[in-house]
Amino acid sequence: GAMMDNRFATALVIACVLSLISTIYMAASIGTDFWYEYHTLSQAENVSEAGRSIWEEFVSKDADEKTYTDALFRCNGTVGLWRRCITVPKNSHWYSPPETDMTTNCISFSLSDQFVEKYIEPGNHNSGTDLNRTYLWRLQFLLPFVSIGLMCFGALIGLCACACRSLYPAIATGVLHFLAGMCTLGLVGCYVAGIELLHRKLPLPEDVKGEFGWSFCLACVSAPLQFMAAALFIWAARTNRKEFTLLKAYRVA
Repeated sequence: GAMMDNRFATALVIACVLSLISTIYMAASIGTDFWYEYHTLSQAENVSEAGRSIWEEFVSKDADEKTYTDALFRCNGTVGLWRRCITVPKNSHWYSPPETDMTTNCISFSLSDQFVEKYIEPGNHNSGTDLNRTYLWRLQFLLPFVSIGLMCFGALIGLCACACRSLYPAIATGVLHFLAGMCTLGLVGCYVAGIELLHRKLPLPEDVKGEFGWSFCLACVSAPLQFMAAALFIWAARTNRKEFTLLKAYRVA
């Protein structure tokens, strides 16, 4: 059975590597601010005067969704799951010449921001709660953590499996990775749907181009890696179990 053992060992090693890479990708995508990027094509000439006030509105505690989305449109904004960033002139004094020197400033979404309700008309709290967007946003905040949690739990079970020299837990690890993959797919779906719905309410201005950024792509790549790892874990455990049963039957005979 040495030949067989090698096959499982190889499958398990590949599964572990895929699992590790997808965990790193997930962590990187949660931690970076390039889920969605806005490219402001026309450089406003009065940006230095407006820059200061846009910035003050953008960072203020009570910046509503419409306020900060308009700032993102106007100032090459980027949005992550946790932070929003805009690029503004470094020093916006009225007497300084229009600066070419730009700086990117970010502000984090607080926990209450993550769970705050979204309105049917962004920025108008009399328009009622938009349940779809509210729950899509909450899900896109929670799902990546569930996904990483499932993979870490799977890794723990895998370590125990190695310690006990048993392959049965590999099936559990596989199932957890499959669930993690589903969460990651859900996250990507929620994010895309949320952006679509937001842009229906607040259409992009003529001179602004929007696109999904590389942080979003990392999450997209992470999902298939999780599914591949899951498939390998489950395959190795099941095939090995069959071999083992055959071997036992042969010994008895």
